[in-house]
Amino acid sequence: MATMNVSIPETLKSFVETQVEAEGYGTSSEYIRELIRKDRQRAHLRNLIMQGIESGTGTPVDDAFWKARRKRQERATVSRPKRNRSSSNRLRSLTPTL
Repeated sequence: MATMNVSIPETLKSFVETQVEAEGYGTSSEYIRELIRKDRQRAHLRNLIMQGIESGTGTPVDDAFWKARRKRQERATVSRPKRNRSSSNRLRSLTPTL
């Protein structure tokens, strides 16, 4: 693991030490690493949001949307072939015959 030395004012140092103690971090390095991970996640989410904004107008998700979605699902379920084997038949087929 690489090492980095950072100079910060005493007030920030005190704040970091307080956070380390209050949040249960083992060291100030653990706390700083967690802050960096969270910042990377925020940057990633910001990027995803910008991609979404730039992708154009979306579909409104309202009652009409969900009604159409349920209808499509029902049609897909009806058109799917049904299995006629009950659970007891499946168990019998798995049980060895003597």
